[in-house]
Amino acid sequence: MKPTALICSLLAVLWCASCATAQPADAPPAEEAPAAEGDWSVTRHTVEIAGRDIAYTAIAGTIPLTNRDDEPQASVFFIAYTRDNVEDTAERPVMFCFNGGPGSSSVWLHMGCFGPRRVAFDEVGHTVGPPYALHDNPQSILDTTDLVFIDPVSTGFSRTEGDTNPAQYHSVTGDIRSVGEFIRLWITKNDRWRSPKFLAGESYGTTRAAGLSSYLQGEGIAVSGVVLVSAVLDFQTIRFGGSNDLPYLLYLPTYTALARYHGKLADDLAERDLPELLDEVEAWSRQVYGPALMQGRELPADERAAIVRQLARYTGLTEEIVDRSDLRVPQWRFSDALLRDEDNVVGRFDGRIVGPDLDRATDRSGTGDPSYYRVAPGFTASFNDYIRGELGYETDDNYEVLAGLGWDYDIARNSYPDISGDLRRAMTENPALRVFVAAGYYDLATPYHAAEYTLNHAITHPHAAERVTMGYYESGHMVFTHGESLEKLRRDLLPFFRAAGGTD
Repeated sequence: MKPTALICSLLAVLWCASCATAQPADAPPAEEAPAAEGDWSVTRHTVEIAGRDIAYTAIAGTIPLTNRDDEPQASVFFIAYTRDNVEDTAERPVMFCFNGGPGSSSVWLHMGCFGPRRVAFDEVGHTVGPPYALHDNPQSILDTTDLVFIDPVSTGFSRTEGDTNPAQYHSVTGDIRSVGEFIRLWITKNDRWRSPKFLAGESYGTTRAAGLSSYLQGEGIAVSGVVLVSAVLDFQTIRFGGSNDLPYLLYLPTYTALARYHGKLADDLAERDLPELLDEVEAWSRQVYGPALMQGRELPADERAAIVRQLARYTGLTEEIVDRSDLRVPQWRFSDALLRDEDNVVGRFDGRIVGPDLDRATDRSGTGDPSYYRVAPGFTASFNDYIRGELGYETDDNYEVLAGLGWDYDIARNSYPDISGDLRRAMTENPALRVFVAAGYYDLATPYHAAEYTLNHAITHPHAAERVTMGYYESGHMVFTHGESLEKLRRDLLPFFRAAGGTD
C-alpha cells in the first residue's frame, strides 16, 4: 500500500498532533500527509525556487536495519523532502545524499547545498554568526528531484542497537551494504521502486556513491545518475609519502590556483585567465615535472635547478622551500608556507580561507584547518535548531556532525583504496548511468586534477566517457559555501538531470 495514499483517522489525528505548529495556513489537508512511522516527524513547507513556490513535505526519522532473524541491529536517521501534489511518483526522481569523513553526517550537503534551507554564509564562505541564521535556499534542486539525506551508522542520530558491534558498519564494504540496505528499505516503504534514482556524495561520500552504484545494480536497483562533489575514488592520488609521487603532480595546479588567489604569483602569471593558466601547469606537470621526479637522484643538477625555479614560480613558494623539499611539497607544507610572511596558514578544505599560524617554527599549523573551524560551528548550531524547531524532531541525543571512527579500508590490504572500478562496472552494466563531478579549484583535500586523473584512467570506453561531465568552481572542497559557485552548480546540474532521465 502506498504511504502517500494511506488515509485513516488515526494517522490524521497523529499528524495534527505532531505537526500543527509547523504547517503554514495554506497547507494541504492533514489526511493527505504521508503516514508517520515510528519516530518520524512530518511537516509541510514551501520554498521559492526559480521563481516558483514549491510545496513539499519534510520527514525526519529513522529506519531500522535488521539481521536475518529480523532483530534490530542499527537505526539509520534520515531527512526526506518530497514535493507535494505529484501525480505519478514513478516519473519523479529521488536523490539519496550523504557526506564523507568517513564519519561525517549529511549536514554539509543538506544545509549548505541541496536542501530547501541553507546556512548563511559571507561572500568568501565563512558561516555568518553567531548567532547563526538559516535562509530559504533558492538554489535547492527540490524542484527537480526529491531529496533523502542519509546519516550512516554512528553519524548524525544513527546508532547501533543493543549489543551490536558498530565496527561492522565502519568499513568500505560494511558501509556500502548498510547504506544500500537503507535505500532499498526507503524506496520500498515509499513505493519508489520505479522512480529514477540518483546518488550524491561529497568527499568520502563519493567513494561510497561509486561503490553503491555497483552494489545497488547487483540488487536490482538501477541508478540513473551519480553526483560526485569533490571526488576521491583512488586514494593513491591524494596520499603523500613513500615512493608515491603521484599526489605532487596532481596537487600542483591547485597550488598555482591558490598562489594566484593570494597574490603570490609573478605578474605575468597572475594576469592570466585561471583555466588557461592551469592548463599550462597541468601540461608542464605531466611532460616535465613527472619525468623529473621519476629519475630520483639521477636527475642531472642543471635540470633539477630548472625544476626548482619553475616549481617556485608556479607555487609562489621560495626556491629554498622547494629545494629543501626535494622537489616534493606536500599539502600541509604548502598550506603553512604560502602565507608565512603574513603569519597565516591557508585552509585544507578551502585554501581561500586563512587563519593565524600559532606555531611558526614548524610546517604544520598549531591551530588546525581554518576552513573547517570557521565553518563547522554554524552548521552544527543551525542544524540542531532546525531539526528540533522547524522539523519538530524531538530528541536529546547528540547529533554527531563529524564522528571520529576507526575505519577499515577492507578493499585495500597493503595498497591504496581504489573504488573507481566499481563505478566503471556500474557504467558498463547500465548504459544509461550518467556521472557528474563537481570540483573546486581551491580544494586542497581532494584536488580537481586528481579527480580528472582518476576518471581519465578508470572510465576509458568512449560510450562511458561521454556520460561523464565535470563542473569547475572557484571555491573549495565544499564548493557550495561560495554563493556564485552554488548558483553555477545548480545551472550545471539541471541539464545533467534531464539527460539522466530526471524532470524539471
